[in-house]
Amino acid sequence: MKSQNNSLQFSRRNFLRTTALAGGGMLIGFNLFTACKSEAKPPVDISKLNFNDFNAFIKISDEGYVTIFSPNPEIGQGVKTSMPMIIAEELDVPWDKVNVAQGKLDSKNYQRQVAGGSQSIRFGWDALRQTGATTRQMLVNAAAAKWGVDASTCSASQGVITNANGDKLGYGDVVKEAASLEVPENVKLKDPKEYKLIGQDVRNVDIDKIRTGKPLFGIDYKPEGMLFASVMRPPAFGKKLVSFDDSKAKAVNGVVDVIRFGEKIKVLENQINFTTVTDKIAVIATSTWAAMKGKKALIATWEDAEKLESTEDHDKELLKILDGKKFDIRREDGNVKKAFAQADKVIERTYSSPFLPHNCMEPMNFYADMTKEVAHLVGPIQTPAWSASMISRIFDKKPEQIHLEMTRMGGGFGRRLYGDFVLEAAEISDKIQKPVKVMYSREDDMAAGTYRPAIKYRIAASLKDGKITGYHLKEAAINSNMYGLIPNFFPAGCIPNYKVSTANYKSKMTTGAWRAPYTNFLAFAEQTFFRELADELGKDHPQLLIELLQNVKGTTDKRIEYSGQRMEDTIKLAVSKSNWGNAPKGRYQGFAAYYSHNTHVAEVAEIEMKDGVPVVKKVTAAVDCGIVVNPLGAKNQVEGGVIDGIGHAMYGDLSFKDGAPLATNFDRYRLIRMQETPEVDVHFVQNGESPTGLGEPGLPPAGGAIANAVKAATGTQMFEQPFINYFDKKKNAILG
Repeated sequence: MKSQNNSLQFSRRNFLRTTALAGGGMLIGFNLFTACKSEAKPPVDISKLNFNDFNAFIKISDEGYVTIFSPNPEIGQGVKTSMPMIIAEELDVPWDKVNVAQGKLDSKNYQRQVAGGSQSIRFGWDALRQTGATTRQMLVNAAAAKWGVDASTCSASQGVITNANGDKLGYGDVVKEAASLEVPENVKLKDPKEYKLIGQDVRNVDIDKIRTGKPLFGIDYKPEGMLFASVMRPPAFGKKLVSFDDSKAKAVNGVVDVIRFGEKIKVLENQINFTTVTDKIAVIATSTWAAMKGKKALIATWEDAEKLESTEDHDKELLKILDGKKFDIRREDGNVKKAFAQADKVIERTYSSPFLPHNCMEPMNFYADMTKEVAHLVGPIQTPAWSASMISRIFDKKPEQIHLEMTRMGGGFGRRLYGDFVLEAAEISDKIQKPVKVMYSREDDMAAGTYRPAIKYRIAASLKDGKITGYHLKEAAINSNMYGLIPNFFPAGCIPNYKVSTANYKSKMTTGAWRAPYTNFLAFAEQTFFRELADELGKDHPQLLIELLQNVKGTTDKRIEYSGQRMEDTIKLAVSKSNWGNAPKGRYQGFAAYYSHNTHVAEVAEIEMKDGVPVVKKVTAAVDCGIVVNPLGAKNQVEGGVIDGIGHAMYGDLSFKDGAPLATNFDRYRLIRMQETPEVDVHFVQNGESPTGLGEPGLPPAGGAIANAVKAATGTQMFEQPFINYFDKKKNAILG
């Protein structure tokens, strides 16, 4: 929807209540569909103002300061800054008078309290604007009543209301009167040309606390009387606990208890993979160090409950699937079989990706204090409502008995969508009847992960008379029934005979969403494949994509999720800004474009070859995410996504042997290093469209752009990630 539609009907149901505070001031509640979590320190001590503690409200003090409570989790994607900016823009209040606070889980007053899918700004855009604009109009109406003039003759700007005579009142001067007025049914939203705050660079509201080490994260939460728990889980997927000796663990100074747990979670069996781990041992202690030391002293006996899988097994099973015929058809246009039979040439390629862990900077942790009356939960979680509902079911508590507070997260990337660590903390606390925080070590984090599944894609295309006439994409993945490919993204609609098929291999390995689910590897496979098709047809890669996109413009196919025109504009911007086709001497360029999470992205990578290994020097990224609320935060998101995409495409690899990961810390798991991060040059398409997500879309094209640059440099096409495996093997072969 175009943002120029600046007059929207505002339902009273979007406002919860308007209340005059006892000491003065106004509370305006709103239904924030996808919120953020916020905190910006105004130049006054807000604790001395007339603010009371409420969730999900705008609060305005007599002094004109505004507090915005936002319920959604913050995982570093910047919504804690950008979402309050939207309200402040329409409210028309100076940013230095805004304080942002974190709301608790409140399923009655909020929808979609989730951090995932890069959807917060997209879903919250209209509701947030309406909230700010309605509040502003109520303040204007109150000032007009005070002056005895028509509200239409008054205007508000930067926290000050002015009438036709030039008289002025601050928001704080009329806040009490405004609290008693009716909520207007129809409010006028600003034209984007009038924006003063949106589109400006604004620092992360938490940055000062982050850089000075103030307690913001779950790992910082330490209420008085809290104990710590370190959990021993099965050493491999497919093993179960037989017995254990805890005598040495209990002898460790600080250890207060050792318990066996996991039975409660059986209530949720077969709902999600991690729930099958029902046999665990928790060492409870007065400190993290004592708990982890006690766990190391545990002596446990495990036995094989079922076949222990290895990476070689996965590879064989996925290839069997690709070579077989049992697939689910996700989309089929035309007649692919006929197109292939009539083709001048058919090109077919197979692409492989490994499991990947999430490796959040802050390992998993959560606090729980389970009593008969209430379950008090605190910590970093992307899905607070889901976690609370699971606690409610497992422990037979009413929803109102679950009090969940969200902290800032030191990374999520999809791992914190799965609240297994929340359930662990709750069950341990319930068993010992004391408040406890479960703490993962790095090894726990990697060995008990919910991984990105290993996947193989097979793509085939038919060429006839210089055109692509048929396209068949097949996916074989580990546990892919929930995380398979997207059939209605590019090139759906661009090729007349088009088919997408999926199949999966059920595994005991716990798999789930990983940053840019579905597309984080698929973009590499598809875009390197289209580079090969472009070479075969004697065409420039970006130009081939633009030609194909003409077929989807003006389509009436409602299944198509991307925009042909917006993708074309994004491609052209990347080509222009990267000086495509004119790389500096000694450098080689590669191109990739992809649509994901409602955002169109095109990237050009420049590499140099050093000692036979590609070195990424620069990536130019063009992004169409609609209106950019906070350019500074948006640029940071794209840069981070690109670097993350480069790092995992080049180096990320988690292999398994007999059900256990071969790497459980960074000594064996390769991440991108500081000196390997390239310059990232980010450009945004300016089109006035409503904003879309940015936390994930920058990642998928990065791997394809690098692989295509490698092809330009060496003539070798990459078919497997991580790329470094190919170059290491080549170097070892040369060295003998």
